[in-house]
Amino acid sequence: MNKASGAAKLKEMVEHSRYIVFFGGAGVSTESGIPDFRSAEGLFRKVDNRRVSPEEILSRDFFRRYPEEFYSFYTSSLIHAEARPNAAHLALAELEKQGKLKAVITQNIDGLHGMAGSVNVLELHGSVQRNYCMDCREPYPLSLIVESRGEVPRCTLCGGIIKPDVVLYQESLDMALLESAAQYMAKADMLIVAGTSLSVQPAAGLVKLYRGDRLVLINKAPTPMDRYADLLLNEKVGQALEPFL
Repeated sequence: MNKASGAAKLKEMVEHSRYIVFFGGAGVSTESGIPDFRSAEGLFRKVDNRRVSPEEILSRDFFRRYPEEFYSFYTSSLIHAEARPNAAHLALAELEKQGKLKAVITQNIDGLHGMAGSVNVLELHGSVQRNYCMDCREPYPLSLIVESRGEVPRCTLCGGIIKPDVVLYQESLDMALLESAAQYMAKADMLIVAGTSLSVQPAAGLVKLYRGDRLVLINKAPTPMDRYADLLLNEKVGQALEPFL
C-alpha cells in the first residue's frame, strides 16, 4: 500500500471510530531527538574493574549498590530535558480533545505526551519527570535531577536518596496501571500501535487483548503482530499522524 492510500485509510478509520486507544514505544519519541534505548546497547561502563551493560546499570540492585554510577549513566544517557513533543504527540493530544482518543498507553518515560497536552496517559514504565525521596517520599521535579549534574541527588528535607519514578530492571510494573491499560484495550474500537517492536513484556502482550477490526501498526521495522494488522504503515509515527493536527 502506498503512502497516499495508507493515509486515506487511516483517516477513514479514525472518522468511523469513537473509542480509540494508542499504544506507543520509543519510536514515538525518536523524532523529538530521544534515541531508542536499544541504540545504547554499546554503552558499557567499567565498575569494580568489570564491564557493565546498560541493563545492569538500570537495575534495582545496581541503583542501591552504586547510586553514583547509576546517576552518572542515567543523566547522561536517559535524560533529554531539551526534548519537546513532535507531531505524533501533538496529534494524539488533538484527537483526545476531539473526544475520539480515550487513552494513551506508553512504554516511554520522557513525559512528552503530557507536555503535548494529553491528559489520560498511562505511563507503564514511569516518567523521568517525577522523582521522590526513598525515605520520606517527598516529590521532586526533573530539574533537580538535571541540576545535580550526575551526582546523587539528596532530599532537602531528610537527606534521603532521590529516586526517579521509573521502573528499573528487577522491578515490577504497577499492576493497577496495567489492569487499567488492559481494560482500555478491551473496550477500544480502534487501536493504534506505533513506534514499538512489541518485544517487551508484559506491556506488549496488552495488544493481544484488542478484539476490534481497526488495528493500525505504525513502525519502521517489522513486528510480530504485522500479519494481524488491518492497516500497516512502515513510516515515522509523526509523519503518519501529522494530518490529524
